[in-house]
Amino acid sequence: MDSYEDAATLDWWADRSTCLGRLGVQVAVRTVGNNWTSEATLESPLASEHRESFDFLMRLDPHFTLRFDDASTLLVKVVEAGVEGRLILTAAEAGIAESTGTRHPPHE
Repeated sequence: MDSYEDAATLDWWADRSTCLGRLGVQVAVRTVGNNWTSEATLESPLASEHRESFDFLMRLDPHFTLRFDDASTLLVKVVEAGVEGRLILTAAEAGIAESTGTRHPPHE
């Protein structure tokens, strides 16, 4: 696989029953040799009140659950790419995934 693109959502879970943020995104994963990159583009620009909420959640913890249409999920770290609406995604490290265990969606 050289690339993969699909729709997904980024969810920010406060605990197993409370999702405080959900963003629709288009995810693009590309590989070059043994390296891969992943970025997401917001489906629509954030309105000012949603922008404030997103900024607040990012300051609390930049780890979101990336959920695909087939219900598979991955805990990712989100970094803004410097271009409005573009995000860089990296898989959360094992230690982070364990320490944020309560931040997983309810069905996991």
